[in-house]
Amino acid sequence: MKTQYKICFCLLLSVVSLSCSKWIDVKPTDRLGEDQLFVDPAGYTKAINGVYVEMANKDLYGQEMTTGAVDVLAQCYVLTSSTHRYYDHTTFVYTSGKVKPTFEAAWKKAYELVANCNVIIEKCGDAPSQKLPEPYYGVIKGEAIALRAFLHLDMLRLFGPIYTEANKTKPAIPYVSKIGFEISPILSAEQVMKQITDDLKTALALLENTDPIRTSGVRNGSNPSGPNDLYYRQYRLNYYATKALLARAYLWQGDKVNALIEAEALLNEVQGTKNVFPYVTSVGAIGTPASGNIPAIPADRLFTTEVMFAVYDINRLQMFDRQFNVNLDNNNKLSFSNGDSNEGRVNALYDDANDYRRRIWQNASSGTVTALTNLKYADGANVPSRFMLPLIRLSEVLLIAAECQPDLATGITYLNKVRTSRNSLSLNPATPAALQTAIMNEFRKETIGEGQQFYFYKRTAQQTIPNHAAVTGTKAMVLTNYVVPLPDSEISQRK
Repeated sequence: MKTQYKICFCLLLSVVSLSCSKWIDVKPTDRLGEDQLFVDPAGYTKAINGVYVEMANKDLYGQEMTTGAVDVLAQCYVLTSSTHRYYDHTTFVYTSGKVKPTFEAAWKKAYELVANCNVIIEKCGDAPSQKLPEPYYGVIKGEAIALRAFLHLDMLRLFGPIYTEANKTKPAIPYVSKIGFEISPILSAEQVMKQITDDLKTALALLENTDPIRTSGVRNGSNPSGPNDLYYRQYRLNYYATKALLARAYLWQGDKVNALIEAEALLNEVQGTKNVFPYVTSVGAIGTPASGNIPAIPADRLFTTEVMFAVYDINRLQMFDRQFNVNLDNNNKLSFSNGDSNEGRVNALYDDANDYRRRIWQNASSGTVTALTNLKYADGANVPSRFMLPLIRLSEVLLIAAECQPDLATGITYLNKVRTSRNSLSLNPATPAALQTAIMNEFRKETIGEGQQFYFYKRTAQQTIPNHAAVTGTKAMVLTNYVVPLPDSEISQRK
C-alpha cells in the first residue's frame, strides 16, 4: 500500500468535531505546518479528531461500511430489481461498475486514515513530554494505535480470506505501521492478525491508567470547567471499546479461549458496580408521549447507553434519506419489504412480538405510499443518539462470551442477558449448535444498519443465508463470495 499522509485540522466543539477547515499534507516539505500542529495537547487532539471526523465519511462508516454495501452483502434487505443501485452488491458481482468503486473508495479512505494515525503515533514519541503530558499522551497515542488496528481489522474482514488453518497463510492485505512512501508488502491473514492483536495490547496498556472512562464513565456532557478533550468517551475508541475489539479480533482468528478471557474480564468490570454501559430501559426503548407539562421522551432506537464506540455523524439525516426514507423509489430504498407494507420478514426475524428491536420497522407514509421503513436512524430533535452510528456495542461482547463459553448453560445465560434486556423471552437451546444458531439470530437483530452481520456469516462460513430476492426464506451462499477482491488501485501498484 503506497500511502499519502494527511492530517485533518479539526476542532472539538461541544460534542466532537463538526467540520474540517483544512487539510495539511505531512510531507518533508511541510514540516513547518506539522510542527505548528503538534506543540501541545490541543494540537494533538485536533489531529486525532480529524481521524474520527473522516471515519464518518459516507465511503466508510457514514454509509457503506454500516448501513450500505456491507449490510447489503449480508442480505439484510429485500432487493428484487436488477436496476436497484445495490443489486450488484447483493448478488456479489464484484466486477460491476457499481460495486468496484464502492470498495475502492472504502479501501482508500481506510488507509488514508491509517496513515493519519501513523503520523500521530510517531509525533507522540516514546514517552510523555512537556508538550504532551499524561493523561493526554496515553489517551491520544492509545486511541491512535487502537484506531490503526480497528481499520486494518475491517479491511481484513472485508478483503481477506475466511480465516481457517488452510487460509490464514494466504496473502491478504498490507499492514501499514509506519510513515513512508514505500509500498507495504501484502501480508498473510495470520501476520495481519498478529499485528492487530499486538497493537490492541499496546493500546490497552496506554489507556489502562489514563482513560477517564474507567474512573468517570462515558462523560456524555460538556466539561463544566474546561475543554471537552477527554469527554464524550463513547465517540472515542476508549479503553473498554478497545478491549471489546481485542475480543472481536481473537474470535475472528477462532481463538475462543482468549476471546472469552477478554470478553468476560470486560463484562465483569463494566457490568459490576460501575455499570458503565447500562441496558436500555423500557422508557428509553419505547419512549413516552407528552402529558400535560411533561414533554415527550423520544424512543432511543440505538440503545445509546449500551454503545461502547460510535462515530459522530452530523450528516446522519442525509444518510437516512439516501437509504431508508419512505419517499425513495424502490430502486434506491433499503427495506425488509418490496416497497409495500409486508411485514413477513420482520415477523420471521423477531420471534417475540414484544422485542424492543422490532420497533425500528414501522409502516411509514409519504402521503401517497405506505411502506415498511427502517426507522433506526430516523431523525429526532431530542433523541440522545441523533448523530450516532454504533461500531461496537455491549451486546456483541455478551454474544462473544455466549459463543466462546465451553459450558452450554453459561453460554445460554449470556445469550439470555441480551434477549431479556430487549424484552424478549429467554431461550433454552438444547445443544451447542442450537445455541450458535440462536446467537447468530440475536446478532442479526442487534446489528442491522451497523455493518457487522456479513462478517459474522463470513467468520462462521455460513453456506445458507437470508434471500435478498424474497421477503422470507434463505439461499445458498458460495464461500468465495465472502472475499471482496483487492481494489484495482492496489493491485496496479504491484505489477
